[in-house]
Amino acid sequence: MRRRAGFWVLVGALFAAGVAGQFVLHAHRPVAVPVAAESVIAALGGLRSLAAEAVWFRADRLQDEGRYVELAQLARTLTFLEPHEPEVWSYAAWNMAYNISIMMPTPEDRWRWVLAALQLLRDEGLRLNPRSAELCRELAWLFELKLGTDLDAAGATYREKWRAIVEDVRARDAWGELGMEKEKMAAVERAYNVSDWTDPQLSAVYWALRGLGSAPAAHDRAFLEQIVRQALVLHARRSKL
Repeated sequence: MRRRAGFWVLVGALFAAGVAGQFVLHAHRPVAVPVAAESVIAALGGLRSLAAEAVWFRADRLQDEGRYVELAQLARTLTFLEPHEPEVWSYAAWNMAYNISIMMPTPEDRWRWVLAALQLLRDEGLRLNPRSAELCRELAWLFELKLGTDLDAAGATYREKWRAIVEDVRARDAWGELGMEKEKMAAVERAYNVSDWTDPQLSAVYWALRGLGSAPAAHDRAFLEQIVRQALVLHARRSKL
């Protein structure tokens, strides 16, 4: 995934990454990066890129060995070291939603990891990278496939949990908690004649359309447009059922 560094450089860089990682492993913060965290990044100076290289190197090894829970912690360190690189947020969220969740013994345990992945992308990744089409695509993809279909055996549980979240938010008119703007939701409803936001497929449409506004290349836009089309078809099928 990334070029390999020399042994002694890895040792020193991993030490630096470990210090930074202590901040990352605290509870997620929905606001700006803490001053203490910014200070640690600044203190790393030129070692920051070396530390990130070392963490990528270690992440490769953990993934090859199937040690996904350790990989989740390491991936969070990457989001600390490279907060404005969408790739690291996608990497961390994918591991949580797809690799770790399926290792859990119950659908409820799986849901906690899937929800954490959604929140990581939406509340942290997009907050720091608000115009990232990649993060919008990953978020839309999670809603479309992981929550919106039975690709995962716990899909029905995910949809039940998501419905409860949406109904609570709707009752309080607190859509901002889901990172959604009422004006854009209304535009989706008018454009596609839909209204049931408890269906994850509509969230897939919402985030894919948001990504289209900043997609840098034709193939990126084509992928997002495909998500919109597929999610609307799946939503229509579920509505008929």
